[in-house]
Amino acid sequence: MAPKVLVVLTSFGQIDADHKTGWYLSVRALKRAPANTKFSPKTQPELAHPYDVLEPKTEITIVSPKGGEAPLDQASVDAFKQDPSSVNFLKTKEALWKNTGKLSDYLGRSSEFAALFYPGGHGPMFDLATDKDSIALINEFVAAGKPVAAVCHGPIVFTNVKLPNGQHLLAGKEATGFSNEEEDQAGMTKLMPVLLEDKIKEAGGVYKKADQAWGELVISVDGGKFITGQNPASAKGVGEAIAKAIGV
Repeated sequence: MAPKVLVVLTSFGQIDADHKTGWYLSVRALKRAPANTKFSPKTQPELAHPYDVLEPKTEITIVSPKGGEAPLDQASVDAFKQDPSSVNFLKTKEALWKNTGKLSDYLGRSSEFAALFYPGGHGPMFDLATDKDSIALINEFVAAGKPVAAVCHGPIVFTNVKLPNGQHLLAGKEATGFSNEEEDQAGMTKLMPVLLEDKIKEAGGVYKKADQAWGELVISVDGGKFITGQNPASAKGVGEAIAKAIGV
């Protein structure tokens, strides 16, 4: 029987009257990214590519705080309309994010799953960052010795997790996530409730980033039990790190 991976998407879809958000198929098109950036909009979908890595080897279950349809940021769709993986994912896998389970219904069920994964998007910054059920779920997987992983803005979910002994989950751990520089270049800094890089540091994490903005970086620590990816360029690598950690 194939191992199961539990994927958690955001339920948050509207920052203000002018800015919709959600989970990211991929990153927004960037108008202010440096000319020499390594970012390539043809290769970096945040959920589609990890899904492509994991789906042939695992059974994937997708949940969200509210259940039902998890909002997909349309800007991320537009940015990757030429990417075959993204196009195929959108055409054939719509039911995955339109019919998500309710996160709270999966508490106490870590024994059914091999790993826990949080894709990015700006949505998690507003709901999953402080969601009590998400925090409890992460603690449950950590206590069970099972890998927890997140990419881009996804690692915000770890910044408020405290272990039963009162120590912060991130204390002393190397971790990465969307950098302040990347947030500035995406033009979203002023809209964020917090900045992910700052929050990781405040939580005691040892923040790491690639040599330049939009460069790929995946960090796997604790013997593959804690996996973070910096940005969309790191998404496929996070999927591969999860696969390695669960032995598929």
